[in-house]
Amino acid sequence: MTPTALSVDSEIQLITAGAPGATGSTCTPELAEGPWQFDLKPPSYGPGASMADPIPADAPRQGELPEEYKTASKAELDARIRAAKATLGDRVVVLGHFYQRDEVVQYADFVGDSFQLANAALTVPEAEAIVFCGVHFMAETADILARPQQAVILPNLAAGCSMADMADIDSVEEAWAELSAIYGTEPDASGRVPVIPVTYMNSSAALKGFCGQNGGIVCTSSNAATVLEWAFERGQRVLFFPDQHLGRNTAKAMGVPLERMPMWNPRKALGGNSEESLLDAQVILWHGFCSVHKRFTVAQIEKARASHPGVQVIVHPECPMPVVDAADAAGSTDFIVKAIAAAPAGSTFAIGTEINLVQRLANEYPQHTIFCLDDVICPCSTMYRIHPGYLAWVLESLVGVDGGPSVVQNRIVVDEAVAAPARVALERMLSARP
Repeated sequence: MTPTALSVDSEIQLITAGAPGATGSTCTPELAEGPWQFDLKPPSYGPGASMADPIPADAPRQGELPEEYKTASKAELDARIRAAKATLGDRVVVLGHFYQRDEVVQYADFVGDSFQLANAALTVPEAEAIVFCGVHFMAETADILARPQQAVILPNLAAGCSMADMADIDSVEEAWAELSAIYGTEPDASGRVPVIPVTYMNSSAALKGFCGQNGGIVCTSSNAATVLEWAFERGQRVLFFPDQHLGRNTAKAMGVPLERMPMWNPRKALGGNSEESLLDAQVILWHGFCSVHKRFTVAQIEKARASHPGVQVIVHPECPMPVVDAADAAGSTDFIVKAIAAAPAGSTFAIGTEINLVQRLANEYPQHTIFCLDDVICPCSTMYRIHPGYLAWVLESLVGVDGGPSVVQNRIVVDEAVAAPARVALERMLSARP
């Protein structure tokens, strides 16, 4: 994949291809700084959409990046990364999520959404190392699915996910105990158990393991409807975590009434619900969300339609329900990519998802007018934490410095006691193809 002309990292600018009301502003001027500026500060998600979200005290921290990688020019980092990849050859594979900055995506051997990259991790048995340019839960998933001798590397350990952190294993186990006290554990006459746990891919390995242990499954935005169908065949209701919006939007499209989708707030007894409402529930939604997709509004859609008659509005299903309802279509990042690729020349799109993907699509399809619904650049805080400097560091460490031994930096290892049941839930997910 070749580099594109614009990037959030290098110019902190908007897509200006007809963006209505573009202001040129960003959510924080700190986006212009190297992410290593935040490695040694108190734990935070860093600049970007999640910067105001509370972060767990035990969130992974990134140690100091060697100075040579901080001060190297873009041209030098490019040369060093390409040289290291050439030296390593098939020993290493680089996976890149759609939301990564272009400066990183250009080095990826596979680019995709979380579902596609989970599959990609299974297709490289000859690789000694998988370098995952994404966030922590994705690297955990790759480690669970990879061969035991394969090392999975996350270039910056601070690349977490605020949504994933909104559901922790202790809170989910407490919720499960409360629900079990209400529902019991015996199946109904058709053999369906009282409740099936479904976790979004954007969750810790511990929660994936919890689902595997309790008859549940993992889903992605690509196959959420297929997964809910799977769950309803086996359970009377679903506990869906951590993203309330994906759960609500998917279940609503399948015909589940809103009144049968109570929200579970882990800080309240019974999640803030009555026992009666939980007994009537079909989908219990966890109180979690994506801070990137929460930024999109119906007002932004109305503004886009007023400025661009005939515009096609496509949003991610992590957006709030009113936004999804007001859009022309909603789907995963892969859905958005394919919709634009298939459109006739001259189409106009307003996209509601992470800015790096929208900007890349605008550059790759100049025959279209493509802009982000949100005219303020505010990328995913944690995807932003991956930078070419970190990628060069982990790759050159694998090569070995000055003839020295190969060193695996930032290896992500999921304990087998967690990985085994998580693998069960992930394999169910991989079989649930939309």
